[in-house]
Amino acid sequence: MRGDNASCMPTVSWLILELLFAAVQVSSAVRSPNIVLIFADDLGFGDLGCYGHPSSMTPNLDLLAAGGLRFTDFYSSCPVCSPSRAALLTGRYQTRSGIYPGVFYPGSRGGLPLSEVTIAEMLKMQGYATAIIGKWHLGLGANGSFLPIHQGFDRFLGVPYSHDQGPCQNLTCFPPHTKCFGMCDQDTVLLPLFLNQRIIQQPAVFPDLVPLYHTFAVKFISDSVQRKRPFFLYYASHHTHYPQFASSKFSGESLRGPFGDALMEFDGSVGWLLQALRDQGVENDTLLLFTSDNGPETMRMSRGGSSGLLKCGKGTTYEGGMRMPAVVYWPGKISPGVTHELASTLDILPTLTALVGAPIPNITLDGYDLSEVLFRGGKSKRNIMFFYPPSPKEDLGVFAVRYGKYKAHFFTQGASHSETTPDHDCHITALLTRHDPPLLFDLEADPAENYNLLAGGMKPEYLQILKEIQQEKENFESKMVFGESQLEKGVDPSLEPCCNPDCTPKPSCCHCA
Repeated sequence: MRGDNASCMPTVSWLILELLFAAVQVSSAVRSPNIVLIFADDLGFGDLGCYGHPSSMTPNLDLLAAGGLRFTDFYSSCPVCSPSRAALLTGRYQTRSGIYPGVFYPGSRGGLPLSEVTIAEMLKMQGYATAIIGKWHLGLGANGSFLPIHQGFDRFLGVPYSHDQGPCQNLTCFPPHTKCFGMCDQDTVLLPLFLNQRIIQQPAVFPDLVPLYHTFAVKFISDSVQRKRPFFLYYASHHTHYPQFASSKFSGESLRGPFGDALMEFDGSVGWLLQALRDQGVENDTLLLFTSDNGPETMRMSRGGSSGLLKCGKGTTYEGGMRMPAVVYWPGKISPGVTHELASTLDILPTLTALVGAPIPNITLDGYDLSEVLFRGGKSKRNIMFFYPPSPKEDLGVFAVRYGKYKAHFFTQGASHSETTPDHDCHITALLTRHDPPLLFDLEADPAENYNLLAGGMKPEYLQILKEIQQEKENFESKMVFGESQLEKGVDPSLEPCCNPDCTPKPSCCHCA
């Protein structure tokens, strides 16, 4: 199972991985559908072949889209990483859980509050085996108090935050080694690889991560099937976040350079997950969902991904930062096709709750059950989407509102993540601007947000639309209660993960294999 990468992988944890699955609970009496949630990182709306990119090699995702339901109007809750992941797992806007402003860092004091109910916790209460592989980025905390195993996941193999949040490391395992490009050197510890709460490798060997994840996932799936226990696997991929890396099987193989290599490896991951389901005879018993956390980091240019025809990218509330590729696949249950119905990552928890017959958590949810769209080709219960920037403020409220086919921008602001594009609205020099009346776009006719319907003055035919949008916005904001900010709790260098916690000098002494 080590494939082409055995030569550059230290002896990390093959025995540990075997022992990890020795204590699995007794199977549940009723078989529920298995659930696989695949979450890409900084993958843009225009990056996949099935979404129109001319040179991306994504055969597995394209086949998944051909055999499943592909969404054209699917949204993240936030255009940066930690908030969007919190919303995905809780079905609640990140403002409620306090995951703002920005993202978590290696020494962040805060994390996703343990009082939040995650998809994993909901499914675990229904007898599911649960596991996360890859990137967490919802806090580490003192003694690992915010790690996934405290949020409903039985197993965790991965890293606690983004792989660019630390000193440069080798990105390939064969000479000449390719190091980080750009500005990723930070005065923090090298990226650790966790198994549950234990660091098993520091620094993580980038080219070996995905092959190791493959082995772990296959073992988790096979063990769950053997014990006749439904499973939830959350595969939070590092791809295609900067700096891009790939194992030897994919390095130098794409037409898009390092970004394309990482994308090819991500696509390969989709292929081996499907193959693992087939090998265990459970493909037809498994609901598979794929989407991305936020738009592409265009400041990296060709290494940063593409939002296709959409405006701007990561860090902005324009469509390129918020609208994501998304596919839901379940042979025999979901008819293949394309849907233009409105949907969001916020809707995944309510949808799964309905699917497995679990009680709705006794908290305010911001998502809707998508069963009518998925299983009956019907209309979405979602007709509106509210967009917050990475650093929301209660006195400003939401920046934009999607209402049916219309989108109104009450505030716009560029972002450093969306630099380098020809559109200066995307850049960090595009300062916070209030719009009264708001900018108004017809996203069915103009998904690129090129033509403000109110340019040249207020037009009577849009007065009723603006009135309805304003009412919806005011009603939503009147009920939004901002949770205590977890990011404003600050950073404590002593909380940075180190496999030799008593060593000196830090961070250079934090090495283990």
